[in-house]
Amino acid sequence: MELGVGRDEIVVDVVSTGRAGILGIGAEPAKVRVRLIGDESPAAAASLSAVSDILDLLGVEAAASIRSSGSGPDDPPIIDVQGEDAGLLIGRRGETLRALQFIVNSMLSRREEALGPVVVDVEQYRDRREQELRRLADRTARRAVSTGRAVPLDPMSPAARRIVHLALADSNDVTTESAGESTDRHVVVSPVADRPGAREGRGRRTP
Repeated sequence: MELGVGRDEIVVDVVSTGRAGILGIGAEPAKVRVRLIGDESPAAAASLSAVSDILDLLGVEAAASIRSSGSGPDDPPIIDVQGEDAGLLIGRRGETLRALQFIVNSMLSRREEALGPVVVDVEQYRDRREQELRRLADRTARRAVSTGRAVPLDPMSPAARRIVHLALADSNDVTTESAGESTDRHVVVSPVADRPGAREGRGRRTP
C-alpha cells in the first residue's frame, strides 16, 4: 500500500461503486478515498478493532477495513470484510452477518465512551441483497396484479421486510403488509382490487 501502513490502519470511503458496463463498454471503475485513521474517528477505529478481533478468534481467512468512517447515529461507520472465507460470515439470507453485527455492537456498547451503532458488511453483500429484494418486490407485485391474488413471500428479517415495503410504497397497483409471528413473519403483496379502500390508502404497510 502506497501509504506505507497496514489495511487496519486506514479508512476507505467509497465515493462511487462504479459499473461493469456491457462487454467492457461504458465501464467505470469504483472510486474510493483512502486516509489514515486518526483521533477524529474513534468510532471507526474501535469498530475495526472489534471486527478484526472476532475474525482472529474465528480463525477465518478474511480481513476487515473501514468502508465509511461515519459521522453519527444516522451515518454509522461501515466495516467491510473481504477475503477467502468471507462468504462464511454471511450465512443463510445474511443470518450470520446479522449475528456478527450484533456481537460487534454489543462489544462497543460496553466501552466507556458512547460510540453509537456500527454496520458490518461482507464484500458489499448488503447492497447486493437490497437490490435483490427490490427486484423480488417488483416481480411479486407484477405477479399479484396479473393473477389478482395476494402473494406471500418467504419469512424475512425486519430489515428485509422494510426494504420490500419501501420498494412498493408508491405503487398504485399493490399494497403490502406483514403477517405471521416470530420467525414466520413475512410480507404479503396484494393487488389493490383485493383490498377494498386500499386505493385511497396506497402505500399503506404494516411492518
